[in-house]
Amino acid sequence: MAEQKIGKLNLTDILVTIVASLVFGLIFRLMGPVYDLLKPFGLQLEMLTYGIWFIAGPFVALLIRKPGVAFLAETAAAAVELLFAGSGGIINVYYGLIQGVFSEAVFAAFLYKRFTLLTAILSGVAASIGSFILDIPYGYLTGLVGWNLTLNIVFRFISAIILAGFLPYILVKALEKTGVTQLVRPVTKEDYDVLKK
Repeated sequence: MAEQKIGKLNLTDILVTIVASLVFGLIFRLMGPVYDLLKPFGLQLEMLTYGIWFIAGPFVALLIRKPGVAFLAETAAAAVELLFAGSGGIINVYYGLIQGVFSEAVFAAFLYKRFTLLTAILSGVAASIGSFILDIPYGYLTGLVGWNLTLNIVFRFISAIILAGFLPYILVKALEKTGVTQLVRPVTKEDYDVLKK
């Protein structure tokens, strides 16, 4: 996914972002019990699922490729999770806001011209960093001893790389092969090349 001219968001972009956010918000809600199920083991295994909460921003940014969509998608998905009675309550929206800012910042740093696997991974990792920033004032990290804190950080980064980097990239590539992405962005030479593979 190479370079593309930056454009303003139109109604279709916003609607696609909101629909994707609804889907991801529901996924976030459904993943809550899985996360909670892994917590009692005390080995930070739940952090291996944490990356799913960073997926909305990178996925929609790779799909639409316009400024603001990563932030909008991540924030809206968190709000949807709240509406579906997610276990975190209003705090989920705070996380969505900061994760959206960090996810968006990666695409902005590349001037919205690079939509590669590396960009997706960096966006997921950046959202993960945003989550750590909020974890500190809420006290989610301060009670962990050294080895447990290390597991928390390493597992969360691994999860971000896989679930918010590789997974959205693979999903968008699959959508490109079906031609669905033509509805939200112009066809590029690279899109045609993907179809030949």
